[in-house]
Amino acid sequence: MIKQNKLIPTLLVVTSVVMLSAACSSNNCPLDNSVSCNYYFYDSQDHAISIGDTLSVSILLPGHDTLYTYRLAGYTTIESRTRIDSLIEQGYKELVSVTRHDSTIINQVSGVAYLQLPMAYFNTADTLVFHYASITNNDTLYIEHDNMPHVGLPECGSYMFHNIKSVRSTDYAIERIEISNPNVNYEGKENIKIHFAGTLE
Repeated sequence: MIKQNKLIPTLLVVTSVVMLSAACSSNNCPLDNSVSCNYYFYDSQDHAISIGDTLSVSILLPGHDTLYTYRLAGYTTIESRTRIDSLIEQGYKELVSVTRHDSTIINQVSGVAYLQLPMAYFNTADTLVFHYASITNNDTLYIEHDNMPHVGLPECGSYMFHNIKSVRSTDYAIERIEISNPNVNYEGKENIKIHFAGTLE
């Protein structure tokens, strides 16, 4: 009787482990479930290319910062995120400047044929800036899209899919930009074609 009592807890533990293993191995979640917009590079003749220039990409975020700079001859310059009326009363000159929020998402890559970049979850427009090492001017890309929450299976979690509505860009190094597949999900297909002028091939 004592041996049977020890055997029952052991069997329960083994059965639980087997059931958990089976539950984990039977889920149908995709292995690569990151959602990125795929930008592929082409020359002006629609041939796939790799960028020879060094490229960085930043995304402009909503909002801005206001910076107040106070100057008075013979005194240290003071910078502040809030206005300081007492400095103006003391004779300081006030200079107000507005800076945008941006974040570098790709830093100095070269020799790449495409980029996988995130899209905004809660905004319906993305503004990207392409910074080139060999060209003074940057190109700005504007992508308008719809956001669609997606839940496949409860155990897989939720994702935000996107549908691209329109794209446009400046034309310093980019000759033209077009949508090749508007559906942005975790399938990894080409979404946007960027045609560069011959200088970046």
